[in-house]
Amino acid sequence: MMNAMGKKSKMHEDDKDIQGEMFLTGRHQEIPRRPDEEFKKTTLAAGAVLWRGDVNDIDSIEVACIHRPRYDDWSLAKGKVDPGESLVVTAVREIKEETGYDIRLGKLLGKTVYPVMDSTKVVYYWIAQVLGGEFEPNDEVDEIRWLTFDDAKEIMSYDLDRQVLTKAEKRFRLPATCRILYVRHAKAHDREKWSGDDNKRPLDKKGRRQSEMLVPMLAAFHPERIYSALPDRCQQTIAPLADELNMPVDVDLRFGDNAWQSDPSGAKQAFQAVIDQGGTSVVVAQGDVMPNMIQWLSENGRLPIDGEINCKKGCVWVLSFNSGELTGADYMPTALPVR
Repeated sequence: MMNAMGKKSKMHEDDKDIQGEMFLTGRHQEIPRRPDEEFKKTTLAAGAVLWRGDVNDIDSIEVACIHRPRYDDWSLAKGKVDPGESLVVTAVREIKEETGYDIRLGKLLGKTVYPVMDSTKVVYYWIAQVLGGEFEPNDEVDEIRWLTFDDAKEIMSYDLDRQVLTKAEKRFRLPATCRILYVRHAKAHDREKWSGDDNKRPLDKKGRRQSEMLVPMLAAFHPERIYSALPDRCQQTIAPLADELNMPVDVDLRFGDNAWQSDPSGAKQAFQAVIDQGGTSVVVAQGDVMPNMIQWLSENGRLPIDGEINCKKGCVWVLSFNSGELTGADYMPTALPVR
C-alpha cells in the first residue's frame, strides 16, 4: 500500500484485509515445529471462535463478537504469544484476559496471515466452548455481542474474520461426538544406553519438562479420562496432568507398540472402545503404533490423510470423531514454548 508520497506505508492491525491470507482449508491441520520461524519476522498470536448453545442444533449456536475500542472494530478474541507459552496456552490466557470466559478448546480451524508494521502476524484460531466466567468491559474489549453466525458475519469489520466464522460454521455441521488427545510419550533416556527392562526406561530431563508443559496444553481441552500404554515413559509423561486434574490413569497394554505388532486387532478394539465412550479422553502411546493407528482411523473414517503422519516425542494429535468416524485431526508437534 502506497501513501500520498508514493512510498510504501506500514500496515497496521486494522489494515489486515488489504494483504491478508487465509490458511483455513481442510479438517486436517498441522502447526509447524517452529511457527515463529515461518516468516523472516513473525508475530504469533492465538484466539478462538467462542460459542454457546446446543452443539447438536446449529440454529441455537451463538458466537462472541468483541468490540475493541482501540480500533473501534468488531473482531474475534485473540492475542499475542507471551514468552514461555505454547499457542494453546496463549489462546486460553488471552480469551480469559479479554473476555473473562473460561473455555474448552475444540477443533483447530487454521490460521490467518497478514503484515503488521515490519513483521508478519500469524494468528491461529480454534473453536472454543464457553463454560463459565463473566465479561467485564476493559481497555481491550468494551463490548461483547452474542450473535448467530449470519449476524456475526454481518457485524465483523474484517473479511478475514468472516472467513474464520465461515470455517467454524462448517465444523458445526458435523460436530464432534468424541475427541481424543493422542499423545506420544515425552523424550526418554536413550535405548542404546539402557540395559534393563525397556518398559522401565524413564524420561530424561527434556522429557520431564515436556511432560510438565503438556499439562496446560491438554487441560485446555478438559479431558474426562486418561489412558496410557504400559511403559514407564508413557505413564510418566501423563502423570503431571493426572495429578493436576486429580484423575486416575487407566494403563492398558493394548495402547503400546508391542500390542500393535503382536495383536493389531486388539489394539484397534481398545482404541475404538475409547471412541465409543464419547466425550474427551487422553491416550498416551508410542512412536510405532501412533501413525499406524491414525492411518487406520483415516482409512475407515471420513478424513483422508495423505503423506507422512508425523509423531514427534511429546506431540499431541487432537482427533475428532462423529458417530465413531474420524472427521478431524490436528497435529501439535510440541507443548514446549513457541518463543
